Amino acid sequence: MESLEQNLGTVTKLIDLAMEFAVKYGFQILGALAFFAFGFLVANWIGNRVEKFAVSKNIDPTLSQFIGSTSKLVLITLLVIITLGNFGISIAPLIALAGAVSLGATLALQGPMSNFGAGIAIILTRPFVVGNVITVLGVHGIVEKVTLGMTFLTGEDGEQIAIPNKEIVGQVIVNSHDTRILELEFSIAQDADVDGLLPEIETILKNHPDISDDPSPQVGLHDFTFGGLVIGFRAWIPGRTYFQVRYQVNKQILELLKAKNIALFTPEGMAMPVRTRGSSGVQTAGVVPPPRNNP
Repeated sequence: MESLEQNLGTVTKLIDLAMEFAVKYGFQILGALAFFAFGFLVANWIGNRVEKFAVSKNIDPTLSQFIGSTSKLVLITLLVIITLGNFGISIAPLIALAGAVSLGATLALQGPMSNFGAGIAIILTRPFVVGNVITVLGVHGIVEKVTLGMTFLTGEDGEQIAIPNKEIVGQVIVNSHDTRILELEFSIAQDADVDGLLPEIETILKNHPDISDDPSPQVGLHDFTFGGLVIGFRAWIPGRTYFQVRYQVNKQILELLKAKNIALFTPEGMAMPVRTRGSSGVQTAGVVPPPRNNP
């Protein structure tokens, strides 16, 4: 009996303490939680508004998202500090603990953290943005997305290429924006009709629907080689169809050379004839024999 009375007395004391705590601190706790919930919604709204404002000012979407997320994170951090203060919790030990945890996490996750640091550098310096055609580390593609850890490219064949950001920072980046330059050259015989050939190559480039006219294609006498001339041309085409346009242009120029009976030259100066088929069979035109060394 006495044991039962003691247990009841203990339970009664606990209930009294709980009631006293609820009366004394209940409204303070509810107020702090309500403040945190309301502040979280406000921080989220402000972050979204900042991101939309940045987009409306024609800032890169990746950078706009980073600015909005950073604003939201700063506001939520301030909100947590204020809420803990409302509970009467000192934040000084928490800051020290957070610093120690951050140091340990940095050492343990040095690789991923370096990717994040490189991602922030890319987002802030903006060597390229979403939609640009870039070449880096021998990889070519269109920038589809830039995250803190990875940069995602899409190749011409539709394959997705993911590059860690730490591999990009410090490398030579060729940014063609939304186009890529087509730059080729070939050698012909020195007695070929250059004045008649160059305008026709320029016409081929200008008539191609995927080749830009601003800047306009460039065709000219690029260089000289032993026994021949080097013709070069440059044109700007969409990055998504680079190889498709390149193969089409090469084929049209080869057909033009065949029609004009102009021979190609190898780098060693040996004639590489362009063969045409006429009524009498296969004919070779414009071939210059290789030089001979006199004894």
